[in-house]
This record gives sequence, structure tokens and C-alpha cells, in this order.
Amino acid sequence: MRLMPGGPFDGEKNIPPKIKVKLEEKFGLDKPLGEQYVAYIKDLSRGDLGPSMKREGRTVNWIIGYSFPTSAKLGLVAVSLSLVIGIALGILAALNFNKWPDSLCMLLSTFGVTIPSFVIGVFLMYIFGVKLKLFPIVGLKSWQSYILPSVALSGYSIAFIARLTRSKLIEVMKSDYIRTARAKGLSRGRIIIRHALRNTLIPIVTYLGPLVAGILTGSFVIEKIFAIPGLGSEFVTTITNRDYTVILGVTIFYSAFLMICNLIVDLLYVVIDPRIKLDK
Repeated sequence: MRLMPGGPFDGEKNIPPKIKVKLEEKFGLDKPLGEQYVAYIKDLSRGDLGPSMKREGRTVNWIIGYSFPTSAKLGLVAVSLSLVIGIALGILAALNFNKWPDSLCMLLSTFGVTIPSFVIGVFLMYIFGVKLKLFPIVGLKSWQSYILPSVALSGYSIAFIARLTRSKLIEVMKSDYIRTARAKGLSRGRIIIRHALRNTLIPIVTYLGPLVAGILTGSFVIEKIFAIPGLGSEFVTTITNRDYTVILGVTIFYSAFLMICNLIVDLLYVVIDPRIKLDK
């Protein structure tokens, strides 16, 4: 951040040099970078992420506490869509391997993987918001407001989960224990739900950790496009403003959240697959 040109007070209009010096002294920017680092680590050890350099009277802890719930609500909707639609498309494709439903699902997943989320977002805004006027395109004022941004946010993950489910389910359906279940006369639906799907979930759960962390902490571009006051939108604004403490605080928060999600994923392996045991 310090290698980027400019600083938190360089963009202010008509700011006197003496005032700028006083501001740098207030936030410790006049000290050597090593001293600033040590001071920041001391505050961080107490859970204090520091004050915002651009938003007077606001701390980084307050900004995260205010912005994160909005991103989390939108993220939960997007993650739910990703799992439900992605797994359903994967199962449909696997059960119709090399047939037209399989080709159609893989075509849709290819679009989802290759088209960026912001392109999907702008397309949805133009068609369903501007032309058809079916959904609002700004903010999160009602449940209808969640539809377009959550679909745009989950486009890639739906496609990725569909591909994971398809490939793993095709592999599982060829296993010996599936043949044994068929020989016992179990119905196709029962075999898939009680036997095949459980083993299929392992790679999906692995992907779920970074997916949840990334979506719940806020999509930078999607929140900016739909004018959603979430953590992602806040992060973009702080980078533009060179607000060092907020940039650092949000990055640390995201990193900690990602590690927690990955830990939960490791624990879920034991629940999904009894063959996996946790070491003492």
C-alpha cells in the first residue's frame, strides 16, 4: 500500500501543508515504517484495528461491524443458490451422461465459468431491472432486491459446483458398493440420496470453505454495481481513498474468516465420511 502513489491526505482539496503535517502526526504516518508496523501489531493484539484516516470519528472495527452483516445476508442467499442449483444441475447431468440434458447443463456451466460476475450483473440489471422492471437494481431494501445481485454473485460457483458434482457422481456410480445396492433392489433415487450423493459432497465441501469466505465478506464489483453498502464496496472505496488502516483491517478480517471457514470444512469431512478420523 505504501508503494502506491499518493496517500490518505493527498487528494484533499486546498489542504494547507501545516494541516497535512498535523494529520500525519495524529495517525503516526510521520514515523518510520518499522515503528508504524510495531505500533499496529500492538494495537492488533488487543483487537484494535485503529481509526479510519478518512472517515472522522469512525474506527475500522465499527466499519467492519456495520458493513459485514449486509454482505453476509447477500452472501448467504448466493451460497444457498450455488449449492441448490449447482448440485441439482450436476446430478441431472450425471444421470443423463452423454445425453442432451448433460450437454445442456455443461453448456450452461461453461457460460457460468467463463463469463465474469460483473458482466452477468450488468446484463441482469439491464434486462430484468431496466427493460422489464421486474426487480430493483439499487440497494437491498426488500427481498426482491436480493435476487439480481445474488444470481450474479453465484454464477461462477453454480457452474463450478455443477461440474464437481457431475464428475464425482459419474465416478461414484461406477463403484462396487453402488452395484451391490442395485443388486439388492434399491430404487435409483434411494441409491443416489443415501449412498452416492454423500461421497459426492467431499469435493464440494472442500470448495465450500473459500467460497463462503469470499461471498460472505462481499463481492467487490457486484456490491459496487448494485450500490450495496457492504464490506466489498467499502473495501473498494478505501483503496481509492488510500485509507491504510481500513484496507489493512478488512484484509486481516477476510484472512481470519477464510481460515475459520477452512477449519469448519475440515471438521465437516468427519461428518460426511465416517472413514475420515480426526487426529487427537
